[in-house]
Amino acid sequence: MSVVELIPEDLTKENFAPFGDVLEVDGAERLLINEGTTERFHALAALDVADENGAAILSIFRASVRPAPIRIAMMERHPLGSQAFFPLSDKPWLIVVSSAEKPAPENLKAFVAHGRQGVQYAKNTWHHPLLIIEPKQDFLIADRTGPGDNLEEIWFGDGVFASLRAPEEH
Repeated sequence: MSVVELIPEDLTKENFAPFGDVLEVDGAERLLINEGTTERFHALAALDVADENGAAILSIFRASVRPAPIRIAMMERHPLGSQAFFPLSDKPWLIVVSSAEKPAPENLKAFVAHGRQGVQYAKNTWHHPLLIIEPKQDFLIADRTGPGDNLEEIWFGDGVFASLRAPEEH
C-alpha cells in the first residue's frame, strides 16, 4: 500500500494560477448597476467551453461529506471545457489538483477555500470531484454541455491513494 499525506494550503489567486482561476470579490472589478442598488463583481473568469460545439450551462451540485480522512484514489479532468464551482453558503471546502500529465498521489496539491471563494478549473486540469467539510453543501456550477467526450478519469490502483484531512480551523 502507498499512502501520501496531503496538507491543504490556503487558496490564493497566485498559488492556484497553474490550475485555473480563483473566483472571489476581493480585488474584482466592481460596477454599480441597477440605479446604484446592485454591485456587480464583473468577469471573475471566462468560461472556456466552445470546443466541439459546446455550450455553457449552470447547475447546482449538492455535495455530501466523505469519511475522514478523505481517500484521494482518483482524479478527473475535462478536455473540452473549463468548469467553475462557487459555494452557495459561507462554509470552507477543499480542492485537490495536479499539474502532472499523469496524476499520482505524490504530485497532488491540496487547497482549502473559504466559503466566499470559488474556483474555475482550466480545461484539462486534473482535479478531484467536489470535496466538502460540512455534512452537506450546495455549489453553483458553470460547466459545458454538448457533443464530445468531456470527462477523463484516472484511478491510482489498489491501495494507492493520498490521505487528506480537513483543516481544524477555518
